[in-house]
Amino acid sequence: MRRSSTSVAACAVAATVLAAFAVQPQQARGSTASRLYATGSDVATPRGPLLLHASPGSDQIVAQVGSRSTFGSATKLAVVGESGDWLGVISEQLGNRVRGFIRRGQVSLTHIPFSLELNRSSRKVTVWRLGIRLRRISVAIGAPSTPTPRGRFAITDKLRNFWPDYYGCCVLALSGRQTHDTPGWAGGNRLAIHAGTGTGQAVSNGCLRAATGDMKYLLGLLPVGTQVVVHD
Repeated sequence: MRRSSTSVAACAVAATVLAAFAVQPQQARGSTASRLYATGSDVATPRGPLLLHASPGSDQIVAQVGSRSTFGSATKLAVVGESGDWLGVISEQLGNRVRGFIRRGQVSLTHIPFSLELNRSSRKVTVWRLGIRLRRISVAIGAPSTPTPRGRFAITDKLRNFWPDYYGCCVLALSGRQTHDTPGWAGGNRLAIHAGTGTGQAVSNGCLRAATGDMKYLLGLLPVGTQVVVHD
């Protein structure tokens, strides 16, 4: 996904460096996909600049986040687990499978009842709300040479008229990144769900493309911080 010229510096943390610090948080509400679909998850809003630790209680800092995301939205960190006073969170500053850890007292918590599930085999996105399937949406996924990565991500931004020639009416930017280079592509490596063609096919650089009507539905329904699970 293409980035604005002011956002490049904010993406300086390399996933290859941070991968060494990946830690799985203890199981908690929303820490498995089935629980996530059934209950939704908490979202942490930083009360100020926030340091992300490599593990609960660790002095190793893996990233720092501010009040705004790369694309200018208020920072919202999806919570994926907890260990005592520490919360495991998803951040756009980290690698696809890397989690940062923060103290509960450093953030304000709200609850999101929604989640998204992408089945790469069926090329369908399911919208969940408290265990109820609201809608299934046909999407384009990554081509075999640039597959949509599996894993657990979060919506970081809701964008309208952002490079519409590439992304159509609207974009849900995701925390994840494409790990396979696309020859000749200068649009950056951030993943997103955006309006476009080819729904039901494996043809993209890794992003998900949905019909314009479905994208407008998702943009209006889902808050920043909503988690997205990608599996086969």
